Parts: sequence; C-alpha cells; structure tokens
Amino acid sequence: MNLKLLAPIIVIVAALAVLLISFDGESIPETITRLESDNFESSELGIMETNGVKHIIPLDKIKGGGPPKDGIPSIDDPVFADIQGSHFMSNSDIVIGLEINGDIKAYPLFILVWHEIVNDKVGGTPVSVTYCPLCYTNQVFERVIDGQEVEFGTSGKLYNSNLLMYDRFTESYWSQALGMAVTGELTGYQLNLIPFDVITWGDWKTLHPDTLVLTTDTGYIRSYATDPYGSYYTEPRIIFPVEHLDDRMHPKEIILGFNQDDIYKAYKQNDIESNVIVNDFIGDVPVVLVSLFSENSRAFERTIDGTILDFVYVDDAIFDTQTNSKWNYSGLSISGEYEGKQLLRMPIEPGFWFEWVAFHPETLIYGDG
Repeated sequence: MNLKLLAPIIVIVAALAVLLISFDGESIPETITRLESDNFESSELGIMETNGVKHIIPLDKIKGGGPPKDGIPSIDDPVFADIQGSHFMSNSDIVIGLEINGDIKAYPLFILVWHEIVNDKVGGTPVSVTYCPLCYTNQVFERVIDGQEVEFGTSGKLYNSNLLMYDRFTESYWSQALGMAVTGELTGYQLNLIPFDVITWGDWKTLHPDTLVLTTDTGYIRSYATDPYGSYYTEPRIIFPVEHLDDRMHPKEIILGFNQDDIYKAYKQNDIESNVIVNDFIGDVPVVLVSLFSENSRAFERTIDGTILDFVYVDDAIFDTQTNSKWNYSGLSISGEYEGKQLLRMPIEPGFWFEWVAFHPETLIYGDG
C-alpha cells in the first residue's frame, strides 16, 4: 500500500478521533404524536420501511463517521460577545451570519468545525446553525417540528459524506443537506430553511456593527486555533462514499444550490463574485444573485408587484433597469419609483459541488448550455 496516499486519510481519521467526547444528555419525555400532512415533501426515493424502521435513504448507505452519537457535541447554551469583546476573532475568519427581527449574530466556522450544530434562538426564532466540514455545507434551520421547539445533536453517522443530525424528541435521523428526516418516526418531515450569510468576520461586522459573535466559551476544551481537517478542503479526494460523482466541476468547488419546485440548479460562488449580479430563472422563478463581498452571496426573487426586474451594478450601486430605482444589499429599494419595496430573500444551500450533485444528480449548472 502506498503510505503517502494513506497518510492524509490517517490524519483525518485521527482528527475525527480528537473530536470524541462523552455526552450526558437529558432524556426528553415528550414525543411528537401528530404531523401535519403539509410538512411532508415527496422524495424521489419514497418512504420505505425495513424491520419496522421508516426511512427514505437506503439504510446500508448510512456510514459511521468516527465519533459516536454526540461525540461531536452540539452547543446548546451558546455564549456571545460584542465586537469590543471579539479579540479572539480575525477579520479573515469565516462566519455564518444571521439576522432575524433585528437580532444579529455570527457563528465562526473555526468553532463550528468542532461542534457542527449550535442550538440557539435569534430574534425569537429557535434555530439550529449547522456546519458539515466534510462537505462545507452551511445551513440554518428553524428547529420547530409540528409547532414544538426541538434541539438537534450529531448522530456520528453520515450519508453521502454529509452530517446526519438527530432530534432529541424522537431520535430520528436528519440529513443536513436535505433538511429532512430520513430515518425514524419523523421520516419525510422537512425543516424550514432560514436565509443567512457565509462571510468574513471583517465584512460581517462592517455590515452589522451591532452584531454579537459566538465565543469559544463553549463548555468544552477544544483546539479552536487549529482546523482538524487541514488541507482536506482543497484536495480532490473524498473520504467517505457518495452515491453519485460528476466531473463537471472540481469536487471541492464551492457552489450555491437551489431547489424550486424540484428544479435543482447550482451556481459557482466564483461566478457570482466575478459577475457581482446574476439575473436568472430557476424553473419559472425569476431570481437575482448578488455578491458584494468575498466568499459571500445573497439571493432574492426579482419580482415586485408582478413585474420581473433586471438588475445591474453601476458605480458601486445596485439598480433595476426598469425604473432605475436604487437597491441595497438587503434587497430594499432606497430611492426611485420602488423606494420602500422589499425583494423576497431566498435561502441558500452552499457547499462543495460533490455533495450537491451526490444528492441532486439531475442538477442544472448556471452557464451550461
């Protein structure tokens, strides 16, 4: 066996072993007994049952990631600092930025890489802020199931190299990439996605000087100054099995994925940045993607009062070509005929190309054809 090829895998496995930690969880006596039918979405795999276990994904495709259940501990009592107390942050650090009802928070990836899930409440909304380092998938879910607030933890399992979470009501497994329960009592239940930013700390605090930021005061001892995955993010290799590979992009190309009425489409983050503004359609839905900051993009439906708008970036400002109204980065018109009008912001699904296409092999790519 070629030891040079084996060495990087050993490093990753060793890093995963470092993540192991015992968990003293509290049992939750409540169970969810009723699910509204509109909380379920059809799956191309269909809901199956094997030995009394409901599931959408093939059970034999679920793989152990190394750490056991809760071996990578979620953060359930997050502690935050304001900008003045953010001495542990560097401007180049990548964060998940979240703004809900005027409540503004940032979650550094160098903390999330060791925890993967933060159960929090932002602007009165219960959220789970999640990150799967193996796929670079960032996602924010409303952690409410059939009207009941719930916490999520890490199961220690993977599907398509992606984090499988579990809920602490029924212990059903949830695919982070799908936002859906894929095994257990809640199989087929879909979580609501919440719009967020993947952005550098320097740019986020410029946009939001009143932000709070998650601190390393997590209750756990971790080497937050180091990333256990090392050079994995730029190497072509994929450690855990995936069901579908596609060479239309480098496997670790960062994309933004969208699903509109079962039409899947991927956009390279680099393409959005270089164009600044992309006017497009996903199926019948007119969308505009905007990138004013490195490694960051936002998406909106580009329709106001039934009119589809086209946007341009001129003299460091965003305008629609229909009325020449001026718009800000939050999708709000700040001058012109549409002043005060708000575009509907769309959730994004960022991550590595290999992960998106593993789940959505029929995906379209912006710029192809």
